[in-house]
Amino acid sequence: MIPSPFCTIGPFYLKPLIDGLDDLTTVEGRQARGQKILLAGRIVEEGARPVFNAVLEIWQPDANGIFRHPLDPRSAQADPNFSGWGRTRTDQDGLYQFRTILPGSSREDDGVSRCPHINLMVLAIGLTRRLVTTVFFNDSADGVDDPVLSCVSDPRARRRLFAVRDQNFDADGISAYCFDIVLRGDNETPFFLD
Repeated sequence: MIPSPFCTIGPFYLKPLIDGLDDLTTVEGRQARGQKILLAGRIVEEGARPVFNAVLEIWQPDANGIFRHPLDPRSAQADPNFSGWGRTRTDQDGLYQFRTILPGSSREDDGVSRCPHINLMVLAIGLTRRLVTTVFFNDSADGVDDPVLSCVSDPRARRRLFAVRDQNFDADGISAYCFDIVLRGDNETPFFLD
């Protein structure tokens, strides 16, 4: 059976709705404050099959840990040259990348400090709902106290939520971090309900 359009699961995005939104380091030509980084990785299905044309969105705090959003009580102090939101798509090999700023530690409404992190959402053909995960930035997963990370009890799964500094993937002198996403299987990335 050949799937017809009504049998396939979307989303389907036009290229102009995606391209050009993967660089969060400037707003209207003005440079964001903080350490620029490249966050890159690969999305694969079970069996290490690359996922082509998946859409990824990220949202994150600035270098001082402030979200540019009204729900962050410190939003008035957020870097005006950093939007904190971006979108990209995977290529035929399942590869994606964002140019962004290394996030600072943020605080919850109750004053709880969060490990530096980037929230990430995946949409792809075949998924019936969006998948949401969090990318953490710390030299080690051990000893990190974060309310979201504490929802993952398996230590191996917790480690899969940390970006890995990639010494061989620096571009233009920018620190690079690798975060691969496995949609299903033994090494599945932990996803959270939103």
